[in-house]
Amino acid sequence: MTIIILSLIAGLALLVWSADRFIAGAVGLAHFFNLPPIVIGVVIVGFGTSAPELMISGFAAWHGNSGLAVGNAIGSNITNIALILGITALLTPIIVSDITLKREFPVLFAATALSWFFLSDGVLSLDNALLLLAALIGALFFLVYITKKEQSTIEEPEYCQSLGRSVMWTLIGLVLLLVSSDILVSASTDLAKVFGVSDLVIGLSVVAIGTSLPELAASVTGALKHHTDIAVGNIIGSNIFNILGVIGVPGLIITYHIPDEVFTRDLPVMLGLTILLFVFSFATRKGKGMYRMAGIIFILCFIGFETNLYLETSAG
Repeated sequence: MTIIILSLIAGLALLVWSADRFIAGAVGLAHFFNLPPIVIGVVIVGFGTSAPELMISGFAAWHGNSGLAVGNAIGSNITNIALILGITALLTPIIVSDITLKREFPVLFAATALSWFFLSDGVLSLDNALLLLAALIGALFFLVYITKKEQSTIEEPEYCQSLGRSVMWTLIGLVLLLVSSDILVSASTDLAKVFGVSDLVIGLSVVAIGTSLPELAASVTGALKHHTDIAVGNIIGSNIFNILGVIGVPGLIITYHIPDEVFTRDLPVMLGLTILLFVFSFATRKGKGMYRMAGIIFILCFIGFETNLYLETSAG
């Protein structure tokens, strides 16, 4: 048991660190090849913060743990909104721009509806996975196009480093992402067996929280700098990646079955939190923003969801 816990902690720590190094290297390469800041902000940084979830789901599918794969994606989306934005709102008022309401939210709702439709028969096949990933590519092109058209600014990390260091950190980050993901999937599977719970529950709780740490760091940093709209944009972008890419990638490896609890518990909670975020964002866009009360509500929702998971597991 001690070895499993230590492996889990080590895997999470290495996963978060390697994701940061991968982003640093990728952004450095993007600067070297003169990619527009819009592409760097929307695509590269957005992909980088979702890289942990993507790797975990891929390895989970490879090991036949489809519950862990889908649980990680949905659990990360729940964690991103309820826990991360909840904490951010406690630190500073969150101001959401009209552009975010008109641009990112419709894409997120469309992605959620599409993924729910493809999962509704309880099976994700190769064909459905390809369509989800095609939708992800389409969403990325749309966001880049509309952002460029509206001449919106996206704050990007400043990585002033040479081409050699950029290549080095990209490769090191990618390799360590693969290694840490494999360690984390193995430890999570062993932990599920020890406690007699499903890999879906582990994916929704321990792994989802761990793989959302990059988003937590980005959002808290944005909050402390009073760039709260960027924090919300990062969360929405990450959730789009998760719902289309992280759920879709395992379908390229295996045809996997979706547990019933995903439709009766997890997807409704994820959709409900997304709607709640939109309502809070719309209602407070011209005021002082989402503040402590909204943060408290989100955090209580997160605690309630995780408590319900624990009670259902204990009852089972």
